[in-house]
Amino acid sequence: MKNRLNRGFTLIEVMVVILIIGVLAALVVPKVMSRPDEARKTAARQDIASISQALNLYKLDNGRYPSTEQGLAALVKKPSIAPIPNNWKSEGYLDRVPKDPWGTPYQYLQPGLHGSIDVFSFGADRASGGEDDDADIGSWQD
Repeated sequence: MKNRLNRGFTLIEVMVVILIIGVLAALVVPKVMSRPDEARKTAARQDIASISQALNLYKLDNGRYPSTEQGLAALVKKPSIAPIPNNWKSEGYLDRVPKDPWGTPYQYLQPGLHGSIDVFSFGADRASGGEDDDADIGSWQD
């Protein structure tokens, strides 16, 4: 009876459990911590796809994309600088021009460096290029 009351974990058993938990944490935590960055990149890609679709509708209605000077604002409000679109939809093509997941405006070039138009985000570093080759997220990427 006395033997059952004194039962418990030895120091070695507790240390082994702590070691196992530490190893699991070392493997899992880095994967979980990188998730917010991946989520932001995915959100940026989705925004860029939506903006590109709106730009294609603009071109379909008006025969051309907005100029770089008109920018993405041409999708929300009818441009007042040349070239003025002839068939601009009265409700616009977007409700608003979104900001990228890092809080900066999306960039737009027409003509683009990678195609007829480029819509892109500079990413987390908020600068063109950067140390990471995948820092810029753009419409030219798959």
